[in-house]
Amino acid sequence: MNHEQRTRAEHFHQLHAGPTPLMLPNAWDAASARIIENAGAKAIATTSAGMAWSLGYPDGEQMPVQELLAACRRICNVVTAPVSVDIERGYGRDAQDTGELVGALIQLGVIGINIEDGVIPGTQTLSHPSALCERIASARAVARHHDVPLFINARIDTYFSKDLQPEVRLEETRKRALAYVDAGADGIFVPGLANPDEIAALARLLPVPLNIYAGYPGAPSSNELYQLGVRRISLGCGTIQATLAHLASIAAEALNEGRYDTMGKAMLTVAEANGLFKASANNAGRADNVPHSGAGDNPVITTAASS
Repeated sequence: MNHEQRTRAEHFHQLHAGPTPLMLPNAWDAASARIIENAGAKAIATTSAGMAWSLGYPDGEQMPVQELLAACRRICNVVTAPVSVDIERGYGRDAQDTGELVGALIQLGVIGINIEDGVIPGTQTLSHPSALCERIASARAVARHHDVPLFINARIDTYFSKDLQPEVRLEETRKRALAYVDAGADGIFVPGLANPDEIAALARLLPVPLNIYAGYPGAPSSNELYQLGVRRISLGCGTIQATLAHLASIAAEALNEGRYDTMGKAMLTVAEANGLFKASANNAGRADNVPHSGAGDNPVITTAASS
C-alpha cells in the first residue's frame, strides 16, 4: 500500500459525509469509467452486471475472476478518482477466497468494495447473514494487513426476496445491517428499497451511510433522497442498460431506415475519445505490484474462478 492509495481511500470515506449524497453512475470498463470521471464524478464504482455483460457473461458471478481483475486493472490504470468494485457475493467458496480477492484488488489500487448477501443459488431463499458477516470480516482483516481503510459497502437483498412478507422487510433489513456493521461494513446498500418512509426510517436507524439504488425510470432525485437521509446513490446497471438501448436504436435506424440521425445527435470526436486515455501512462503504476503475466499463480484467481 502506498500513501496515494491510502489518501484516495480516506477521501472516499469523506465523500459519504459531504453536503450532498455521493452520486455514483456506475462504470463497466475503462472507457465508461473515464467518461464518468470526465463528467465530474468524484469516485468510480463498477457495476457487476455491466462488467459481466460487456465481457459476454450473464450477471451472477458467471464472469471468471481473472477477467474481473483484468477489467478492474484497466479501470484503475486510466482514472485518478477512487475506485470501488462490486464483487457480488464475494466470489469463491468461502470467506478466505473473498479475502484473497480483496487482497488482489487492493494491489490494483482499489479502495472500496460492494458485497451482497443475496439469495442461495438455485433458490429464492436469502442467504443467512452469517455468511456475509464472515466474508466482510475477512475483507476487513485483509485491508488492515495492507494498511488500507477499505470502504466496505454491504448490500442487503431483503427487498428482492420472495420469502419475506412486505411488513417484515424493514425490520429484517435493520437486523442484517447492524450485523454487517458489527462485522466491519462501512455502509449499507439496499436496492429495491423505494418507499420514502422506509428509506427515512432506515437512514435514522443506521450508524453508517445508507446507499440507495436509483438506476430506474422515475427514481427520486438526489435532493429528495438527501432529505430522507441517504448519503450515497448508485445507478448500478442502469447506466449500461441505457447505453445498450441507445446502441440498439442506432443500429435499428441504420439497418431499417438507412439513416444515422440518432447516432449523429451526440458523438465524441476521435480526438476526444483518444483524449480520455492520456492519463493512462501516469496511472499505470497503481497495478505495478500485481503480475501482468502468470497471474493464475495467485490463489484467489485459481480458487474463485471455480465458483
